[in-house]
Amino acid sequence: MDDAYNVQVTAAESQDADGLEQLMALKDADTFLVADIWGDMKGGADGLFDSDTRLLSRFVMTAGLARPSRLSSGISQDNVFFTAHSTNRPLPPMGGRSAPAGVLHIERRRFVRDRRMFERIRVLNHGVEDVLLPLAFDFAADFSDIFEVRGSPRPKRGTQEAPIADGRRVTFRYRGVDGVERTSCLAFSEPPARLTPSRAEFMFSLPKARGLDLYVECGLDACEAPDEARFRLNAVQARVAMRTRRRRGASVRGPRNPRFNDWLDQSRADVALLTTDLPTGPYPYAGVPWFSTPFGRDGIITAWQMLWIDPSLAKGVLNYLAMRQATDFSAFQDSAPGKIMHETRRGEMSALGEVPFGLYYGGVDTTCLFVALAGAYLKRTGDVATIRALWPNLIAAVGWMHDHGDIQGDGLISYQRAAETGLSNQGWKDSEDSIFHRDGRFPKGPIALLEVQGYAYAAWQAMADMARTVGDERQAEWAGRAGAVQALVEERFWMEDEQFYAIALDGDGQQCRSIGSNAGHLLFTGLPSRERARLVTKRMLGAEFRSGWGLRTLATGQARFNPMSYHNGSVWPHDTAMAAAGMAHYGERRAVALLMGEIFSAATHFHLRLPELFCGFERIPGEPPIAYPVACLPQAWAAGSVFLMLQAALGVRIDAIEGLVEVEKPLLPSGIDRLHITNLQVGDGLVDLAFEQLGTHTVAIPKRREGPVSVRTIG
Repeated sequence: MDDAYNVQVTAAESQDADGLEQLMALKDADTFLVADIWGDMKGGADGLFDSDTRLLSRFVMTAGLARPSRLSSGISQDNVFFTAHSTNRPLPPMGGRSAPAGVLHIERRRFVRDRRMFERIRVLNHGVEDVLLPLAFDFAADFSDIFEVRGSPRPKRGTQEAPIADGRRVTFRYRGVDGVERTSCLAFSEPPARLTPSRAEFMFSLPKARGLDLYVECGLDACEAPDEARFRLNAVQARVAMRTRRRRGASVRGPRNPRFNDWLDQSRADVALLTTDLPTGPYPYAGVPWFSTPFGRDGIITAWQMLWIDPSLAKGVLNYLAMRQATDFSAFQDSAPGKIMHETRRGEMSALGEVPFGLYYGGVDTTCLFVALAGAYLKRTGDVATIRALWPNLIAAVGWMHDHGDIQGDGLISYQRAAETGLSNQGWKDSEDSIFHRDGRFPKGPIALLEVQGYAYAAWQAMADMARTVGDERQAEWAGRAGAVQALVEERFWMEDEQFYAIALDGDGQQCRSIGSNAGHLLFTGLPSRERARLVTKRMLGAEFRSGWGLRTLATGQARFNPMSYHNGSVWPHDTAMAAAGMAHYGERRAVALLMGEIFSAATHFHLRLPELFCGFERIPGEPPIAYPVACLPQAWAAGSVFLMLQAALGVRIDAIEGLVEVEKPLLPSGIDRLHITNLQVGDGLVDLAFEQLGTHTVAIPKRREGPVSVRTIG
């Protein structure tokens, strides 16, 4: 993500030793919650957030005088509920009686719905005697902006009023420097024996074999009294809403490998969790906790990964980004007419301009990707009406590419930040040290990234293809621009001595001769010649890139290689997936199956939920991959990676304009002998496909077919 966001180790150190990867995340729309494996929020990275503001920064439960002894905890497979099971430690004597450890079962069950946290604490006495249970909650609300939580200093904070404790609720208020009053409320279903502005204390009597339920809610403004009916009603609504999001589009199942099915289910659930239904349609937010907001690049790539099975995401992303397309120049926002946004935020610091990310355009690749996705969406769906409605935005976007993206006037898209507050590097590898010369020197700008030229090539091609459908006479002009970009890349980025592409060109037109995974994205766009694609693929499948858990972002032996870095040697699942899909574009199906198997192996060690990234150390038999301590988990384009790789391995191409599903030389992943795709919509038609392993070959068998759709198998 952004170098302005680079997380320092101290952010993880504020958590337990398990680190950020142990945070339990829930999300609904613009509200998300992260807590530790007990369900506690203790500051640091965790809390209940709404619209980039933390409403609850501390919520810690103790039973007796101690945290309960945890038995198990986790998120439900549909990502709706967090549940923690624990038992009591020895309870202090009360009235001459005390309870030994392990007689109480304590369950915390929690979900987020309608901008609120709902929680039920259920306690059951399994002892042989009645028990007096002191139960307490320590809490606080700091109203920190998400950027404060990330460690950004502020020159001034607003005014925090003293919390008001009233019966069974506590109200928190904060008046920001922006003049906005922000309020949250924490409420309990039972009145505490003692309630202060920071602590609620209960004393419960539990007869043997009996239990109790305590309900808690926290959200914006005033609280209604929590109770069982509200908990149950909202829990049902949360589960139904999630089920609706998960069931959009086609279903993909591999019946004889439960773990592979579980990976598919978890990935689909993670995309659904991160998807917010906006007025413009569904939009996959980038990731929790740091990027739970619309990002241009992340939304586009996630939608592209899911396009073949769920085109609704692409439509929602295109509509949303079109509405926020820049119309003027701003150095602070890094905007220019026609440019597509990089990120939007709604917190206090963004509103005040303390950070530029309220509506920020400092992504050099997003505009090209926007146009390319539109072309892919039209071919996948045949939805001419949407493309016609977006046509003025697409014309404006390619106008930016031609007039403002080509800073040097050399036919290439390049970047140089317009203000010091913006991002220094503006491709997907946007940490400040990710682009460099062979000797490690940072290049002078403007910088032309390799993969961005591929995106531009795909965008010009997409405009030429869409022009035929919408009746624009500039088809030949745009096709010519695609050809010109292709020729420039082959001439200026190719390093004959390395048999590979340079990662970038600097402001003097000199190659940044680092060997990075950016070339895999170039393959994804189909720009390289077949021979050069073969050479790139061969090198990327070698030991300097392949960690055994996927592809490293930077080859070993490069000047700034570090397997623990953010972009210089780590493994990003989406990066590996795009490279694999690029290899498949040139017929390398076995390479896709190989890389997919490695990513699947990594996923099994992350409880089948792929993180944003992990370290790029070499795989050692019998040992797991090494986590990156502050990676987003879940993250949308990590979750979507399996579906892009699966499409590439199966050789599936869909052309709804022609009413055609084409399957070319399919190959099932290792260990999977059968796979079913159901309810695949193609224009006005519908088809089910079965893939089966027969000897050394995979065959595609059309099953149910409805409407005007045909299936063609090749090879």
